[in-house]
This record gives sequence, C-alpha cells and structure tokens, in this order.
Amino acid sequence: MWSNKSHMLFLCSLTVHLALNEMANIGVLLYEFYVAVIFIFWNFDKALTAVIQTQQTVLAAVGEDAEFSCQLLETKDVVQVTWQKVSHDVETNVATYNKYFGQRVNDGFTEKFKFKHTELQNCSIVIRNVTEQDEGCYHCLFNTYPEGSLIGRPCLQVYELHEPVVDVRESNSTEEWVVSCSATGRPAPTVTLSVSQQDLSFSQYNTVSVSNTNATFTVTTTAVLSGSRSNSTQVGCAARVLSAPHREVMETIPEVQEEYDDDDDYDDGRILVILSSVLLLLLLACFTTLIFVWPKKKSQSRNQNTFSQMR
Repeated sequence: MWSNKSHMLFLCSLTVHLALNEMANIGVLLYEFYVAVIFIFWNFDKALTAVIQTQQTVLAAVGEDAEFSCQLLETKDVVQVTWQKVSHDVETNVATYNKYFGQRVNDGFTEKFKFKHTELQNCSIVIRNVTEQDEGCYHCLFNTYPEGSLIGRPCLQVYELHEPVVDVRESNSTEEWVVSCSATGRPAPTVTLSVSQQDLSFSQYNTVSVSNTNATFTVTTTAVLSGSRSNSTQVGCAARVLSAPHREVMETIPEVQEEYDDDDDYDDGRILVILSSVLLLLLLACFTTLIFVWPKKKSQSRNQNTFSQMR
C-alpha cells in the first residue's frame, strides 16, 4: 500500500516539474513577445542610432565567418538586445539576449548564427560559413526603458576571390617578355603586375574582363616586360576585391644563359682550318725558296767572281 502511494507521489512530482518547465519556456516566449510589443508600439517613434557604434559594412569571403558587433556609447537601462535580418524590407528576428533569460538563437537560425560576446551594452554575433544568401543588412536593437529601441544597422557584403594565375613567355626580342595574369572573383577583381628588378619595367598594358555564368568575373592583364637582365628576377601578380586582403603569386624568370649556335661553331672551325692551311703553305713556299733558289743565286755569284778574275 505504501509503495503505491510513493509511486503516485513520484508521478505527481514529475508531472508538476514538466509543467513548470513548459510554463517557463512559454514564459520566456511571452516575455520576449511582450518586450517586443511594448518597444515597437509604445516607443515606435523613438528609434535612435546616434549612440550605437557598429560597422557600416562588413566584408567576408564566401565560406568565411562574419562578425557583427554593436556597442552602446551611452549607459542605458537595456532589457534585451535583438538581432534581426532585413530582407526585402522584412525584418526577421534571428537571435536575442535578454536581461533575465540570457541568449537565444531562434529556430531555423541555430546552424548559421551564434553569439560571440553577450552584454546588454555590448553584443556581437557571428554568421558561420557565409554565402551569397547571407548578404544584406542586419539590425541590432537595444530595447531600453524609457527611451525605446536604439538601432544599429551593419551590412554584410560577400565577395569571392580565387588565387591568380601568372604566365611568362619570351617575345621575339631577347630583352622582352610577355607577362599575363588572370584572377577570378566577385565583384570584378583588380589585377596588378610587379617586378623585383629595378631596371626592368612594364609597358603596353592590356586588360580584359569576362563575365562568367556563376556571377563571377575573370580579369586578365597582359603587359610587356622589357630591359636588360643578367640575373634571375621575380614577377608578381596581385589580385584584390574591394578593400579585402589581396592575393598574390610570384613567378621566377631564370637567369639568362649564353647560347652558342652549332653552325657558328662549325664556321669558326672551318675558318681556322683555312687560315692554318694558308699559313702552312706560305711556310712551305718560303722553305722551298731557301732550299732551291738561294743555292743557285750563290753559285751564280761565284761564277761571276771567277770570270772577273780570269779577265
């Protein structure tokens, strides 16, 4: 008999506990609704922005995280901070931080949004793995009493930038190279060429922009690099979108090596053989002259002397 009573008491206690938890959740929702209604209707005309410090534009690359931060510059009696996403002039609550019930990310946004810093005077959230659909403006509302809602309006701009590709090829001139660099991004990136060696310079710039089917742009800049070069040098290509960090790649042009033509070597060798042969022939001629001509002259000179003495 006693065990049946204990069992019934346990069931009653569990029922009351579950009911209280459910009432607490309903109470949080009702309280948030109450706060929103009070501040929207009672103080609708008191929305201010002058006392909130926030970023006007937050840049984030596709796949990165973006952080929004709003801070009150004046001390106010804040009851709740509400974050909203604005899409086609429709404001949707995504997260709240309440003075009594703490932080809460609304259903449907738990995978995308998270709180980073939670204070009633200074609050920040993070948007995970941003995509093009996250681009737009957001509201941070400081629900205060008795002023009403103080609103900050940061906006997210999503960009895309891939690593540039640089190509260097020789031109018809021995002291010129054609340098080409391509970069793909959204919006259209700015492509800049650079060279490490001071006595080399670019000229004859040409830039072409192509619109791709995925809303990105491929920008290709080509220029002629000219100047005397003996050592290896590096050519750089930097791509930038808006005021986001740039991406740069370097390409090394190897040291100029002196090249010899086999035909030139053959011609030089043939000339050397001819000159050697001519010199040898001259030496033989001189030697022949000394052997055959000089004794005859000497004999003729003796005969003339003998004839003179006989007379």
